[in-house]
Amino acid sequence: MKTICSLLFCFLTIASGAQDEEVWKPASKESEAYHEYRIKPTVPPYGLAKVRTLIAKIEADEEDSEALKPAVYSTLTLREKFTYHMIHAESYSQNCDAMPPIQDEHKKIFAYIPDAFGEYNWSNRQIDFFLNNRDSVAAFMSESISRTKRAGINFKHAIIEMNAKQMIPLLIQTYKLTKKDYDILTVLMQLMKDNKYEPFLKSASYKKLYSDDSDYQSFLQYNKGNEDLIIRRATDFYNASKK
Repeated sequence: MKTICSLLFCFLTIASGAQDEEVWKPASKESEAYHEYRIKPTVPPYGLAKVRTLIAKIEADEEDSEALKPAVYSTLTLREKFTYHMIHAESYSQNCDAMPPIQDEHKKIFAYIPDAFGEYNWSNRQIDFFLNNRDSVAAFMSESISRTKRAGINFKHAIIEMNAKQMIPLLIQTYKLTKKDYDILTVLMQLMKDNKYEPFLKSASYKKLYSDDSDYQSFLQYNKGNEDLIIRRATDFYNASKK
């Protein structure tokens, strides 16, 4: 049986924490709307009906597993596996930390992007899929981003997992269309951090976001100066990485 009791415990913990009015100050409507925008995934179209049917069978199964059986998984095409991984995470990791609403979320450039699947994460098999098919996955995501003019939270996580530096120009181009998806700027900074890009590591932005004194919700205030600086550094990093 799946972990119903542990989920109930999490719910009770969150409900109890919500009674603290000072900690759980409601966020503004603008902040709430931006939070919903941040966590919205991109749903690939490849074999979507078939993949959703298979996921429904997993969820209906009473076995304590969220993964497709290897024999079934092996029958999927590369594009169908891409869709499966992008809309379903196989690894459960209970997280009972009840976080209060973020204030003015729509005015911040965060150090990290939000979780893509709540209390679930991609399994080792899923991470291996992204790494072993890096070029194909990047191509599938680029095709989707170019068509829809946005990158969902699941795409952003995959870009970071794969260290897909080659997608930086497309990310910048997509950001500039609306200049409201600040998590794209976060992805650019995480790519620079993960690749130890020295000009970024020595910056005041890095110290504020990723030093020992920072945490998961550390942020830069959104303004044009910070926006321009991140994009310029990411462009320089991309150009340097091609040499």
